[in-house]
Amino acid sequence: MHGEIHLFDRLPQVDVAQTGRSGPVAAPVRKEPLVGLIRNPHSHGNEGASARHADMQGALVTSPSKRSELFDILADYAAKQVDYIAIDGGDGTVRDVLTCGAAAFGECWPTLILLPSGKTNALAHDLAIPDSWTLADALDAARRDQAVIRHPLVVSQRDNASAQVRGFVMGAGAFSKAISLGQDAHNFGAFNAAAVGVTAVWSAMQAFFGGRDNPWRRGTRMRLRKPDGWEIEHAGGGPFSERFLMFASSLETFPAGLRPFRDIDAPIRMALFDNSRRRLLLHLPAIIRGNFGDGTRRAGFHTHGLDAFDFDVSDRFILDGEAFPPGSYRVTPGPRLRFIVP
Repeated sequence: MHGEIHLFDRLPQVDVAQTGRSGPVAAPVRKEPLVGLIRNPHSHGNEGASARHADMQGALVTSPSKRSELFDILADYAAKQVDYIAIDGGDGTVRDVLTCGAAAFGECWPTLILLPSGKTNALAHDLAIPDSWTLADALDAARRDQAVIRHPLVVSQRDNASAQVRGFVMGAGAFSKAISLGQDAHNFGAFNAAAVGVTAVWSAMQAFFGGRDNPWRRGTRMRLRKPDGWEIEHAGGGPFSERFLMFASSLETFPAGLRPFRDIDAPIRMALFDNSRRRLLLHLPAIIRGNFGDGTRRAGFHTHGLDAFDFDVSDRFILDGEAFPPGSYRVTPGPRLRFIVP
């Protein structure tokens, strides 16, 4: 739950709870709902600030300083059958809560409330939740049953399904370099949509103007396969064992006007750049808004709607802002999560 990009040496080991249900946990009957509030003290919006959202009467408020503390916190919330879990943090905090909470809730989570306070809040953007949203606002919306469903990605080792991490935005290749660059943007005061915009533009310029030896133009060895074992297509322009960039998510919209998955209706949405040819990168402004045709696909950019995929990568991959080691993974849709929205 730290504020800087971190390279994990392995995926967390999570013994996923077997609940035997596919829907939300049945909430106990209470006059007032019981809220379990997890506040990340390291999130950008919380650093040096007094505890926001902590004055709700009856709320169970925790401020873990380490990821490992989340296992016990969420187990306690499960034992007390909280009606809502509120997450006060950014995308990385959501990833940590969903990963550690799988041991307590399995596939059956209470309704979730997101209080965005991170440097990047892609999930909050997709849910149309403003930075100013409070816990009181969320509970008012909950009384009106204003909620939407989202499924996180579950990234697990292929030879050990219990080694897994859960989140909403993943990528590899040049995407990893861009996330590292995004940390520099944060240091200069750019956050959320501004950080995404600055990162996208600077990454594109590095790839477009760099020479052959520029690291921004190099591919990364990776292999992508559908559940039936078929390789995901490669348009050429570089070694067939490499891709320039892979990006996958279960979200629909992203900050800074990015909409690469326009018209794709599937549990997992994937975008691939097979090469870094300049004639392909010239189409980037249209690509990030979902406006591309057959010519762009033939040049090396294509999108896919998938139920699952297998992923072998020789370099680190990124999930919700932090890095995980090279290896062989399976990516599947996670549980049905109900989020309160404005």
